[in-house]
Formats: sequence, structure tokens, C-alpha cells
Amino acid sequence: MFNSITGNDACKLLADGAQLVDVRSSAEFSQGSLPNAINLPLQSIMAADNFLDRSKAIILYCMSGARASTGKNYLIQLGFKNVHDLGSFQNYSCQ
Repeated sequence: MFNSITGNDACKLLADGAQLVDVRSSAEFSQGSLPNAINLPLQSIMAADNFLDRSKAIILYCMSGARASTGKNYLIQLGFKNVHDLGSFQNYSCQ
């Protein structure tokens, strides 16, 4: 997917303190999520400043990748600089 990062790139960013953000709904998140992810549903993304640290990289993911891509675009519009789209949670490969 265009503008997405690989699982390996995500692992490196996470090792350096990046924030892993699940943009699925709260109900989906409660069914299971990636380790240390925070839940910021896409419909709440405009409140990102209440949840995310602008000084750290942000990695977004969802089920298929569509919401992660949309979330990335929203965050960039809000002035976030270091935003990455992992796409689907299935792209996560950190051990």
C-alpha cells in the first residue's frame, strides 16, 4: 500500500519509542490488539492531541489498512509530522 511502512521498519521505530496506535473501534480493540498499542478510533482522531505525543513517531494500524491510511492523512492535516501507516495489523512482525 502506498506510503505504508514495513513490519521491520515499524519494529525499529517502536524500539526507538514510537507510539503504536490502533484506529479500529473500541469494540474491535477489546477483542485483541498488538502489544503496547493504544486505541484511538478513527472517529475520535481529531482529539489526537489528548492522546498522542507530537515529539514521538506514530504508527497507525487497523484491520485492512484503509482506516490507518485515512488516520494518517487526518493527523498530517492536524500538524503531526512523524506519522507512519503500518496498514493491517497482520503486517506487524516484532518479536
